[in-house]
Parts: sequence; structure tokens; C-alpha cells
Amino acid sequence: MSWMRGIGGRGRASRAGRPFRKAGAERFEAERGSACEGDGATPGNPGPPPTGFALLPWLLLGMGSVSNLLQGGAAQPWIGGTGLLAFNSLYVYVTFRAFRKVTREARSTRVALVLMGAVTCALAIGYGGNWLYFFPLLGLATGAVVRGPWLGRTALALTALAASVSAVRAGWDAVNVAYGTFLSTMVTAAILSLSEAVRELRAAREELARRAVEKERMRFSRDLHDLLGHTLSVIVVKSEAARRLAPRDLDAALAQVTDIESVGRQALTEIREAVTGYREGSLATELDRARSALSAARVEPVVRRSGPVLSPRTEALLGWVLREAVTNVVRHSGATRCEITVDGTADLVRLTVSDDGTGACPVDPGPGTGGTGGTGLKGLTERLATAGGSLRAGRTPRGGFEVRAELPAEAVDRTETAV
Repeated sequence: MSWMRGIGGRGRASRAGRPFRKAGAERFEAERGSACEGDGATPGNPGPPPTGFALLPWLLLGMGSVSNLLQGGAAQPWIGGTGLLAFNSLYVYVTFRAFRKVTREARSTRVALVLMGAVTCALAIGYGGNWLYFFPLLGLATGAVVRGPWLGRTALALTALAASVSAVRAGWDAVNVAYGTFLSTMVTAAILSLSEAVRELRAAREELARRAVEKERMRFSRDLHDLLGHTLSVIVVKSEAARRLAPRDLDAALAQVTDIESVGRQALTEIREAVTGYREGSLATELDRARSALSAARVEPVVRRSGPVLSPRTEALLGWVLREAVTNVVRHSGATRCEITVDGTADLVRLTVSDDGTGACPVDPGPGTGGTGGTGLKGLTERLATAGGSLRAGRTPRGGFEVRAELPAEAVDRTETAV
């Protein structure tokens, strides 16, 4: 019957959890949908980047010259047809290469643009009329290729050229041709530059989001390692102490079991705080825990603290270092005595944890690690570096192992400040 009650209990628990799972799934879908749609500043799906096809319809401005050729209004139409074919070919070549920075800035593109200008001038001088409207097309291709400080000067020079050639063939109508040339040059350059800027900003935002995710993963992995590594080590040590004490001193064994329960509850709280990112440890609390863990492992703790009052950020960082160092002493050193010293000045605080053990370290320090070894010590080195501090760890001349951390008294996370 007990196993039937167990199945029934699990069934009730499963049914009770369904609304929460459903709500969580709905929330996940909503968040995923909002992420896909964007935040309103930029569209979530911007589509493919523009290409030369976006500028091809403007070739319709040259239909007047085609009509002039077909109706026999142009002298020596084969020359006009050849020039029209050359202009269109150069226009397509230039505009399709204008949407990539490498091809846009290539010498061949600039040469093609100059040839396109020569053909435009020749056709405008030779035929006039509708052939003058190749100048706005030339301005459009120029705006697509020329960017930066040379754009304004190039647009003015091209406008002056269009006005001069058109004045010879069309008189005062040259004003319209010149205005159209300048407008097409500047508007095309502005639109394409804005499009590129938007895409670069979107790429930068995606890169920042990716780095933020990586940073949060690194923070969580470090916190989880430091929390669980120390907590589980303390639980193991106190469990061994309780097992040793149980046959001869039941009250002392029960006290160790009570400590295990307290450590477990505290670990759950700290893990929740680490997940939400609000954990700020107290150095005094960590010193008390270090004494308890070392005593349970039959290591004599010697704690000395002096110096100025520390900021919460500095206390939290030193607490992480103390936790990791004491965990290594308990698990790896085989020491009988551990000295913990906190001292410093108004500007700099120093934490030193040294033992008289075998000098063992989880991972021997390798080259380029700054004298620190082990996954936890490497993570702490990175953590302290972001706050302007440093961490050194290694064997002492007396044969033990020492961890020394130095931090500004008012430590600030440089990475978070920069963001």
C-alpha cells in the first residue's frame, strides 16, 4: 500500500505542478516572441541588405534618350546607341559594387565612375535634350560610391559640371539639371549611409548582448563553483566529524549534524541570491564560517583582522577569496594550522591565508597564470582584476601554501562601470 500511496502522491504532485509548468511555458513563449519582434527601436527582422537592384529602376530616366533614338531624332544613332549601352553598363557595374565597402573603395570602381562621367558629358554635349538627364543618374551613382569628407566637394564639382554642360545645350534649363544632379548625389549618399549605420548599430547591439550573456554565464559559473565547492567541503568535513564523534560523544555529533543543517540552509539561500545576482557577502560572516570549517577539519584557525572599514564590494570579493582558500586548505593541504590575516591602509586592503600543510594546490600553477592555480583561484584572479586588485598563490619557504589578495579599500567593478 505504501508504494501505491507513493505513486498517488507523485501523481498529485505532477497534477499540481502542471499549471506552473504551463505558465512557465507561456511566459517563455511570450519572452521569445518579444525578443524576436524587438523592442521597438529597430525591427526584429530587418531583412536582407540592399543591393544594386534598388538603384536599377532609376535607369528609366534615360527612356527619353531611347525614344529619341527610335524616332530618328538623333544624328548618327549608332553612336548614341553605343554611348547609351556603355552608360547603362557602367551604371550597373558601379551601383552593384557600391553596396560592399571593399568593392566600393576599389580602384576599378572609381575608374568606372570616371568613365561614366566622360560618357555622360559626351552624350550631353553631342545630343542635348533628354540626354542631359544622364547627369542625375551620374549623381546617383556618385552618391552610392563616394562617402565621407569627399562627398560634399565631389557633389559640388559634379553639379558645376552638369550646369556648365547643360547651359551650352539647354540654356536656363541647366538649373533643373544641376539641381537634380546635386539632389540625387546627396540623397543617395545619405540614405545608403544611414542604412549602413543602422546595420552596424544592430550588429554592435547583438555583440553587446552576446558579451553580456557570456559575462553573466561566467559570473554564475564562478559563483556556483565558489558556493558549492566550499559548502560541500564543509558538509563533508562536518559529516566525517559527526561520524567520528557519534560512538563516544553523541551530543557533540548532534551539534555537528545541526551545523550541517545550518550550512545546507545557508547554501540554499546563497544559491538563490547568486542566481538573482544580488549576493554581497560579509567578511565577518565568512571569517566565522572559516573558523568553523577549519575546526571541524582538525585545523587550528588563527584569525587576525585590522585596518579600515571596507566597502561592501571589497568585503564581498575578500569573502570569495577567503572561502576558496579555506576550502583548499580543508580539502588539499593536510595542514594542522591555518593563519588568516586581514590588514591594510586607507587605500589598500590585504587578505592572507597561509597554512603549514604539504603545499598542495588543486592544480599546479602554470606559466602565464600569475602564480595562481586551480579553477577557483583562476576565477578569483579574474574577479579581482575587474576591481583593480590582484591575487597571488603559491608555496611558502616553510613548506605550506599561501593565498594573498590585494584590493583597493573602495573596490569598484570596472567591467560593470564601463557598461
